[in-house]
Amino acid sequence: MRRVWAGLPAACVVAVWLGVLAERIVAQGNQGQGNVSARLEALEAREAIRQLWADYGRTLDNRDFKAFAQLFARDGEFVGGPGATAKGRDAVGALLEKLLTSNFPNSRGRNMHFYVNESIDVRGGEASALTRGGFLVANASNRPEISIMATYKDDFVREDGQWKFRRREVIGDIPVPRAAAQ
Repeated sequence: MRRVWAGLPAACVVAVWLGVLAERIVAQGNQGQGNVSARLEALEAREAIRQLWADYGRTLDNRDFKAFAQLFARDGEFVGGPGATAKGRDAVGALLEKLLTSNFPNSRGRNMHFYVNESIDVRGGEASALTRGGFLVANASNRPEISIMATYKDDFVREDGQWKFRRREVIGDIPVPRAAAQ
């Protein structure tokens, strides 16, 4: 009987140690789940933002300015250069309708927006991105011609469960703005 009691303190120490170890393992497992969930959420956000870019190009190319305006947050802003700035969904939609119908008349179905070299940073319900892109139009010979190459600086917000443009700044790279070329 003495031997059983003699080993009891050691058994208690082992039991406590195993309990602490088990608690740490469970905590690490839960922490790992949190990391997996956060990573999955960020990946889903990036994919939703890529779809937002695709919708941006598709709605402009189809001249669907009402659907285009819905891609922006309620207080969303578009900055396209001097005289080409608007804030608020309706104002952004109206601005792009004016710009495309006056600068590219009769080009519906004969143009295409595209994006490359994307970099997206997701921070919970907000994100920012930098992309390069361009606008192709059909020339008089019905061949594709690059009208503009641009850098896009975007800020996004999740609004009513959907990713929206909070701010989109379009910086024309090619052709070089006229003031800079002179």
